[in-house]
Amino acid sequence: MTGYILRRIGQAVVTIFAVSLIVFAVLHALPGGLVRAQLGQKATAVQIHTLELQEGLLKPLPVQYLTWAGNALRGQLGFSFKLNEPVSTLIATYVPRTFMLVLISLLFAIAIAIPMGLWQGYRRNKVDDHVLTSTMLVMYSAPTFLLGVVLIFLLNIWFPLLPSTASDFGNSLSVDVRDLALPVITLVLANVSYFSRYMRSAVIDNLLEDYVRTARSKGATNQRVLLRHILRNSLNSTVTLLGLSLPYTVSGSLIVEALFNYPGAGLLFWNSAQTRDFPVLLGIVLVIAVLTVVGNLVVDVLYGVVDPRVRLK
Repeated sequence: MTGYILRRIGQAVVTIFAVSLIVFAVLHALPGGLVRAQLGQKATAVQIHTLELQEGLLKPLPVQYLTWAGNALRGQLGFSFKLNEPVSTLIATYVPRTFMLVLISLLFAIAIAIPMGLWQGYRRNKVDDHVLTSTMLVMYSAPTFLLGVVLIFLLNIWFPLLPSTASDFGNSLSVDVRDLALPVITLVLANVSYFSRYMRSAVIDNLLEDYVRTARSKGATNQRVLLRHILRNSLNSTVTLLGLSLPYTVSGSLIVEALFNYPGAGLLFWNSAQTRDFPVLLGIVLVIAVLTVVGNLVVDVLYGVVDPRVRLK
């Protein structure tokens, strides 16, 4: 198990290094350069040269990368001239809200998808299976923003039950459950179809395995076979999909946060894109990428716990 974890950590470190190189390259590929992007198009040559000296942008690129990477490791990701705050302060305020939104959405999606997929696999080709499969296929095919717009019409305009925009959180992480409801429901609907379809396929495959026939021949009831044998073996695919779904869910949260005015990293990214606040944009990209890699690392370790066979690979 230790060797398996060390290999996965090594892969995660290499991935994070590659991401940091990409972000650093994008910083230096901005139109007019990083300084011009920060100071604006009306900056004078003296102002540009002064800031280049202050930020060490006249040094060789390898030296600049090492300096930038060292600052990033210390949490110094630059300064937002648009918002007049350090990027690290903005990220520390907004990213935890996105993390909370994504975590709650994934937990609810998995809690719904696992029993649904288990039931569909057991009831395959029955009327209820066809109804659920068709419904999940529609939700799987619908863009995230479309699901959000439909929910706004249903639960805010036609039936005014939930607010369509979140209230101002200030600098606090405390949030009204009603403000979280529509964003969470949107992401849950986007993810539950994804997980349930694969759970259903895994259950159907496991129902054909020899160990199921053996368990039934020993007198095990259908309930015991499903819950004690098929469920655990079918969870392997769900754990794998959990890691694969993290980038998809995080990118979907950007759209959801902008749609519902939820004050997370997605809304900050959207507003920064409108104002061309590049240090904030790239700081968010770097932090979210690192968190996604770490999340995948955790899922890989969980997969090794669920299925001991992968430890030998």
